[in-house]
Amino acid sequence: MLRSKRILAAFGVIAVCGGIVAAGSAFTASNTVPNASLGQGANVISGYTVSGVTYTPNTTNPANIDEVAFTIAPATASTVEIQLASGGSWYSCSNSSGAVTCATTSPQATAGAADSLNVVAGQ
Repeated sequence: MLRSKRILAAFGVIAVCGGIVAAGSAFTASNTVPNASLGQGANVISGYTVSGVTYTPNTTNPANIDEVAFTIAPATASTVEIQLASGGSWYSCSNSSGAVTCATTSPQATAGAADSLNVVAGQ
């Protein structure tokens, strides 16, 4: 009889502990995740046409190039930059209705180092 009381007491402890564990799991923390957007899209990328390129040499040292000018179409490019030497400096340009001018004095571009005209434009 004593043995059956011990077994009942053990089951009682297990039942109480199980109730505590079950009750404890009801108080778990929750995560808050904000709304987010994710998507993919595609669009056609078309190029620009550059024409009428002119190079303005420095008046004191004509081996230096002070400015590059050209026409760009479509004329709506809001950002235009050029590079005169492969791996060289990039120069910012201004575009006024398709008439682009680029100062090439900082750092000073030179005719000897110029080996290509690389134009990057975008809106």
